[in-house]
Amino acid sequence: MRFPFWPYLKQPVFSRTYRAIYNPWRFWYTYQVRFLERCWLREYRPEEHYKS
Repeated sequence: MRFPFWPYLKQPVFSRTYRAIYNPWRFWYTYQVRFLERCWLREYRPEEHYKS
């Protein structure tokens, strides 16, 4: 997984509802955690081509 430059640059800086993360290392860590949370919330469906 590469660093998400575009989401980092698209952060709403002057928003009252969203707290921008200016530290790239912290943003990277937070992005990875949110990515894993989204993956865990997805519904599992087995691959069709692996069925025998």
